[in-house]
Amino acid sequence: MFEYKTSGTCASRIFFDIDEGKVHAIQFEGGCSGNLKAISTLCEGMPAEEVVKKLRGIECGLKPTSCGDQFARAVEKALEHLSKQSG
Repeated sequence: MFEYKTSGTCASRIFFDIDEGKVHAIQFEGGCSGNLKAISTLCEGMPAEEVVKKLRGIECGLKPTSCGDQFARAVEKALEHLSKQSG
């Protein structure tokens, strides 16, 4: 299970797994419940690289980031970690 502390969003932490290159068990702590449940449901089982491609750079209002963008950043970090472990 990966844990990511967010920055600049209402959600404070994100928890998720990556198994065989796909994201699973996505949970946000804090934030807008409905929107984050939707992100979690839509991204469940999606290839990790696709999550990054779709969500990276999304802004929320005047903020330069969003919960989706923070999730993409979390997945990127997790992929880097997994790459270092296997390489």
